[in-house]
Amino acid sequence: MSYIFDLFGKSPVSPLQQHMAKVQACVAELGPFFEAVRDGDWERAERQQRLIAELEGEADNLKKDLRLHLPKGWMMAMSRRDLLEVLAEQDRIANKAKDIAGLILGRHMGFPPEIMPHLIEFLNRCIDASRQAQIAIDELDELVETGFHGKEVQLVESMITRLDDIEGDTDALQVQIRGMLFEREKQLPPVDVMFMYRIIGWIGGLADHAQRVGSKLQLMLAR
Repeated sequence: MSYIFDLFGKSPVSPLQQHMAKVQACVAELGPFFEAVRDGDWERAERQQRLIAELEGEADNLKKDLRLHLPKGWMMAMSRRDLLEVLAEQDRIANKAKDIAGLILGRHMGFPPEIMPHLIEFLNRCIDASRQAQIAIDELDELVETGFHGKEVQLVESMITRLDDIEGDTDALQVQIRGMLFEREKQLPPVDVMFMYRIIGWIGGLADHAQRVGSKLQLMLAR
């Protein structure tokens, strides 16, 4: 394996894993951010938002560095296109986290108190989806070493199945929260309601993009 890397360039797998780790660090900070929003502590929320933006920026730098230094002659079981597609989905997770925090802070958005616990549960499940995507990506080096064959493939397939299950949970939670908001929307300012629905959709987008990371990885296994 090291001989192949010497011939065709440094493996981009480790940088891809580092990028996903930074993405997950960014997404995980949404938990404390939403707790601050729930408590109406906008100073703490602002500190968390700055941290999320900083981590997203670091993830963006890792993404750009990987794109610039991805060896064109790299020949492995995983194509250059496959890797770039996985990288793009990972990047969208961090971008979405930054967007969520930025919009909520910018408008000082507060959800109805009876909805907030459910929203945080929904968020945490979406963070679980991103974490599961990271777990799967962390196995990519092992997949490359085995040539995408053997028991490692079965292990990663089980991880992707778990990711799909988590994403299914987030879909159900999203429907529930949308229903709760629908029941109360006539009592709330229409503009606020519009942005609440947008935030709910963006939170769900975290899990959607995480699942797509798994789907791209699954396509690699199929090839």
